[in-house]
Amino acid sequence: MTANSENLALVYCQGAFNTPNGKTAHGLVRFTRRYSVIGIIDARYANRDAGEVLDGLTKNIPVFGSLEEALRNLQRRPTHFVIGIAPDGGRLSTEAREDVADAIKSGMHVHAGLHDFLSEDRDLKKLADEYGIELKDIRKPPDRKYLHFFSGKIDQVKALKVALLGTDSAVGKRTTAWKLAHTLSDLGIKTEMVGTGQTAWLQGADYSIVLDSLINDFVSGELEHAVWQAWHKARPTVIVIEGQGSLLNPAYPGGYEILAATRPDIIIMQHAPFREEYDGFPGYPIHPLPKQIAAVEMISDKPVVAITINHENMSDEDVDQYTKFVNRTLGIPGFDVLLHGAHGLADVVRQYIFKK
Repeated sequence: MTANSENLALVYCQGAFNTPNGKTAHGLVRFTRRYSVIGIIDARYANRDAGEVLDGLTKNIPVFGSLEEALRNLQRRPTHFVIGIAPDGGRLSTEAREDVADAIKSGMHVHAGLHDFLSEDRDLKKLADEYGIELKDIRKPPDRKYLHFFSGKIDQVKALKVALLGTDSAVGKRTTAWKLAHTLSDLGIKTEMVGTGQTAWLQGADYSIVLDSLINDFVSGELEHAVWQAWHKARPTVIVIEGQGSLLNPAYPGGYEILAATRPDIIIMQHAPFREEYDGFPGYPIHPLPKQIAAVEMISDKPVVAITINHENMSDEDVDQYTKFVNRTLGIPGFDVLLHGAHGLADVVRQYIFKK
């Protein structure tokens, strides 16, 4: 499925693009089939191409310093104002809220993946109603009557289930999951991606939940149901499951419920070798990679079959040396899918299809 050419998105990322807090915008620049992204807002990178800033690849997505500048210079009028920042706690600043109000007045629908529900903001809701604008909160959970408890139907799923977990939050799990899913599909292997966060939904994942906004009793059931739906409706050979947070992250512990509910067959771990402390929490050192692998394998009784690398603050030579180090010390391969593509990782996964 190609990008939706009718949903022209201007993505708001003021002060956060090319930082961990801009990960939603990053995902939309790299790939989305829900929108056609026509601009990014962040004054620090104004007049540059968003893809070149992010990955050194031209995407023909200009960065603007402000909403006013974007509307003045874009040849096509954006239909959607998408909040591309993911700040700690999911809260929107006063300045950003003012930009949302201006976007509403400019006739743009607003889509947000924050814990601050814009549709429940009295002033913004009144303004949106006045201008006939949709305020869509991606993190707003469904009514409880639509939620699922764990039932055991995960055992019906015959596809190879691959969990893409990580050693920290904002470490690139979702990006690697999409890269792997797309590469397997390109190789003729029917693959579905199950998203577990707001950005995967914004990117157009057909089967997805927003894990961190669900009531705890329903988390396992919703995970199971999303994977089961992907199998039941699409009958893929492989299902790639996006991880959230990390097992030992102090603020965003995630992974256990994915292991427990989706019962993956194999696990891939995303890791930033030069990141010493958990994202946003100085003084909390990241647990060593071998310990994190051991914890995941102990809980799941399934193997970690590859390490995928987030190359922040690393040179190409650093990446090369680290992949060799991983192979030598852990006995499993390492890959940087942003630098080198996901074909090597796909080859690893393909070996397990026939063992399923």
